[in-house]
Amino acid sequence: MLSLQNISYRIGKKNILHGVGAVFHPGQFNIILGPNGSGKSSLLKIICSEINDYTGTVLYDQQNSRQLKKAEWAKNRAVMSQQPELSFPLMVDEVVMMGRYPHFAFNPGRKDEAICREVMEHLDLQSFAERNYLTLSGGEKQRVQFARVLAQIWEPTGSNSRYLFLDEPVASLDIYYQHQFLQIATQLLAANITVVAVLHDINLSVQYGSNLFFMKEGKLVANGKPGNVVTAGLIHEIFNIPVTVLHNNGTKMPVVVYNQPG
Repeated sequence: MLSLQNISYRIGKKNILHGVGAVFHPGQFNIILGPNGSGKSSLLKIICSEINDYTGTVLYDQQNSRQLKKAEWAKNRAVMSQQPELSFPLMVDEVVMMGRYPHFAFNPGRKDEAICREVMEHLDLQSFAERNYLTLSGGEKQRVQFARVLAQIWEPTGSNSRYLFLDEPVASLDIYYQHQFLQIATQLLAANITVVAVLHDINLSVQYGSNLFFMKEGKLVANGKPGNVVTAGLIHEIFNIPVTVLHNNGTKMPVVVYNQPG
């Protein structure tokens, strides 16, 4: 379980986050939403120890994140940032193998190679294996980066929990690969992996999220299961846009429809 306690963060005189507290449970797809500048990505970077000058506490299975050994932690926690960059002309299979770096000292073993092959097959990337990563489209690079982070946590190591963090992972994907990506992320929940993602698309979040966390101006305004937390009033409060919330086929699954002015 991942727990945030009273997380605050500021840059100069500007408060970015104000006393954020939340719990992300294993086996659940936790999605953070909010307008630009609401603190979503900053919060995720704090969770992943990419930002350290914050106040408050981040607990992984009751262990303070500041005290965790990064080399061991990297075997159980994978992060896919918003725009991962590579400037070297690596082959795609070499990029995917980067996800296994925390698991070997010098050279990958047969297990590492087998995991990378399995992950690439899972994402239908076999034909990309010997292509130059720099020649790929933005969406193709995003799929390769997803394969990299999946390879990192594909199998459990000891008794430690596994975590996957995703910052706007489907932003450059077409609709087919958006759904493929989120379906695969959802499949990880059966292995009791804790998945935390920042997304912009409300309806994708409703469809795939176990729990939604809505942020505005650095504060956590509301959180809960999609059918319980998503209302027209909340969406208007968070995003300042009038919407209608429908329910699909009489279920509690909400669908947000944006109201056109006039």
